[in-house]
Amino acid sequence: MRIGFIGLGHMGGPMAANLLKAGHAVTAFDLVPAALDAAKAAGATLAASPRAAAEGAEVVITMLPAAQHVKAVYLNDDGVLAGVAKGVPVVDSSTIDPATAKLIGEAAAKQGNPFADAPVSGGVVGAQAGTLTFMVGADEALFETLRPVLSGMGKNMVRCGETGTGQIAKICNNLLLGISMIGVAEAMKLGETLGIDPAKLASIVNTSTGRCWSSDTCNPYPGIVETAPASRDYAGGFGADLMLKDLGLAVDAARGAKQPVFMGALAQQLYQSMSQQGLGGLDFSGIIKLYAKNSGAQ
Repeated sequence: MRIGFIGLGHMGGPMAANLLKAGHAVTAFDLVPAALDAAKAAGATLAASPRAAAEGAEVVITMLPAAQHVKAVYLNDDGVLAGVAKGVPVVDSSTIDPATAKLIGEAAAKQGNPFADAPVSGGVVGAQAGTLTFMVGADEALFETLRPVLSGMGKNMVRCGETGTGQIAKICNNLLLGISMIGVAEAMKLGETLGIDPAKLASIVNTSTGRCWSSDTCNPYPGIVETAPASRDYAGGFGADLMLKDLGLAVDAARGAKQPVFMGALAQQLYQSMSQQGLGGLDFSGIIKLYAKNSGAQ
């Protein structure tokens, strides 16, 4: 299948590469020359704009940093909707607010293009391994049409409902993830301070009622999980600034719905503090640094 792919960052680059490995022909666009070079080396054809990437495509996929980028890539004169043929499905896998997803969906529908919001979970590791989970907002027919394409990049495809519900699932999941990571960090630092071996504490938590992904897979204490960012100075993984962005989406959506998110609002403030200390580029598990006794450095 001919696929237009726009957005070749830490997530989009590996996703496009996996589509190529699955046998699809990918025409790609990004603003970063190095990202384009990597896509070309993987076998992609390069495009000069989002519009050019969409021309001739049978499916268009975007993976972008934030809502403003999604709006520009779809709605500008050199954007996706200016180049894509009528009837071609367009899929946005960015993490954005549900309202923007619905806006893009309505704009696409006006010119006859089915739209799905399909944010992902699994991080950079999942993108590289092709094991992402896709949370898809689309009607049943479009979901089934897209399933073979998404299966080239992920192992789990879940239809959440109509347009916008994929983003609802994603921001709720990341709201919980941000809160749970803070809880694990707090417990690990308290245990260390009180005198228990952190490895022993983690082994107990991971076989007890406190067990969660933030503890058994991405434990924030260095050396507990060899493959976790904490064991490589919090490099790679899911950046704290990205978590801050996602918590902001969740808190804003909650405000609009008049739904309290007490823990989510506090988590947002803690990640804001981490970012203000210049730690926003670290993996979000680096939130444990806020619990150090001296100057935020563990």
